[in-house]
Amino acid sequence: MSESSDGSVDRDGSVDDFEANVSKEEFHGAEGSIASGLTRAIEAILIVSSEPVTSKDVAAVLDLPEVAIIAEIGRIQRFYAGHDRGFRLDRIAGGYQIRTTEDTADVLERFLSERLAPRLSAAALEALAVVAYKQPVSRAMVTAIRGVNSDGVMKLLLSRGYLQVAGRDRGPGQAMMYVTSPLFLERLGLDSLADLEPLSDFVPSAEVLEAIEASLKDEE
Repeated sequence: MSESSDGSVDRDGSVDDFEANVSKEEFHGAEGSIASGLTRAIEAILIVSSEPVTSKDVAAVLDLPEVAIIAEIGRIQRFYAGHDRGFRLDRIAGGYQIRTTEDTADVLERFLSERLAPRLSAAALEALAVVAYKQPVSRAMVTAIRGVNSDGVMKLLLSRGYLQVAGRDRGPGQAMMYVTSPLFLERLGLDSLADLEPLSDFVPSAEVLEAIEASLKDEE
C-alpha cells in the first residue's frame, strides 16, 4: 500500500493479485504461524482501519469463510498474548482492533500530550453516563435526571461522536431520542453495552441508606 501525491491511498495490487502471488498453503498458513499470508492480510486491514473491523467484513474482502477469519484472528490474539508486545488484538464494539497495552499508557500520554483532544468536562461525563444507562433518552429527560440544563453538553457529545440520534419519541412533541454510539464503546474498550458496570454497583444499598438516615437523625 502506498500514498499518491494527491494524498489518496493506492493498493499495491488487489486481493486476487495477493492470493495469486502466494501458494494456497502459505495463504492459509499453519497453526501458530504468524508469518502466513492470511495473517499478514488481516493485520494490514486492522492496522489501516481507524475503527474496529468485523470478521464478516474481513471475510468479504479476502473472499474466505468467516469461520476461517475468526480462527486466524484467534491465533493472532494468542501469538500477541504470548509475546511481550506493546499492543494486542481486542474484540471491541462488535469488531476487532489492534490496541496498545495498558503498560504503555505513560509513554503514549507523553508522546501525545500536545495532540490530545480536550477532555470532557464533569458535566459532559455526567450527561454521557445518564444516556449510557438510560438510553434511549431525550435532552429533556437528561436535564430532568441531572437537574440542570443539558442542551450544551448534549450538543458537545454529539459533535464528539459519543452520541447518535435513534429516532423520535412517539409521545407528545416527538422529541429526538439519543443513544450512545459505537465510538463510545470503542473509547471505553467495551464490546457491547452489556459490558457496562451494573448501575447498582454505584448506588448505596437500602441498608446503607437506612444507616445514613439514622445517623443524620441522631445528629439532630
